[in-house]
Amino acid sequence: MKVFLTGATGFIGSQLVKRLLGDNHEVAILVREHSDLSVLHDALPKISVHIHDGSYLSLHAALAQTQPDVVCHVASLFLAQHQPEDVTRLIESNLGMPTQLLEAMQQLGLRRLINTGTSWQHFEDAAYNPVNLYAATKQAFENLLAYYVSAHGFQAITLKLFDTYGPGDTRAKLFSLLRKTARSGVKLRMSPGEQLLDLVYIDDVLDAYLLAMHRLPSIGAAECYAVSNPERLTLKDLVQVYGAVVGKDLQIEWGGLPYRPRETMQPCTHQPRLPGWQPHISLQQGIARMEADTLIDGLLVGPSK
Repeated sequence: MKVFLTGATGFIGSQLVKRLLGDNHEVAILVREHSDLSVLHDALPKISVHIHDGSYLSLHAALAQTQPDVVCHVASLFLAQHQPEDVTRLIESNLGMPTQLLEAMQQLGLRRLINTGTSWQHFEDAAYNPVNLYAATKQAFENLLAYYVSAHGFQAITLKLFDTYGPGDTRAKLFSLLRKTARSGVKLRMSPGEQLLDLVYIDDVLDAYLLAMHRLPSIGAAECYAVSNPERLTLKDLVQVYGAVVGKDLQIEWGGLPYRPRETMQPCTHQPRLPGWQPHISLQQGIARMEADTLIDGLLVGPSK
């Protein structure tokens, strides 16, 4: 299979490149002019790299040269909370570029797309209620995609991701905070910790993308699935599990911070799961694998003994 991938320099995208190559697929990636490709260092000789300068023409040229069997759209600008100066970037990144992608696909007769959505499109388990502006842009793109499905016969699967984690994740997220606290012993202020979390290990996430790609040729139009773990736990419980795995009693000031505006206390439950997919890596296994191969301050460190 020949796959054209956006977002290849991010955590999920870079891991997906490696997985696709490992499964003997042909991979082409779309990156911006000044993207840092260091995360793909070992993979670069095996893939084709196409530069998107912001124009439709550069995107059209990349797709025309590649002629992929499937386009996998993982790129996005994620902001949990935005400022006024972020609005244009959010719209350009999460609506403008991917709509150019759809139009170029349509012009070239390419019809198969894997799209990436977010559980945050469903605040309080609503059919649609975005947690933030980022989630609203993801829903807006789904609505634009619906036009190409209806008018031009696209086959599309949207995978809605929850919380993802694993080795090589450099995003400033929960596990990076817990890791620093475990090793420094400095008390970490957190919210009261009663929110439920839905965590899926990166290998399981990649399984979902590969399964969706193979499913695409058999679907009629558009489908949407959750990449979700049925075994959810509270933030407080997660901290306990993490501490047990790394052998540390983490110092947490529960309630030291308020809940964020529009905090998701319970992730959405009404989205169907991708047929044939289920997570296989337990939280304990995932944390152990992540901590055995984690870069901190430039050093490779494993779990504390």
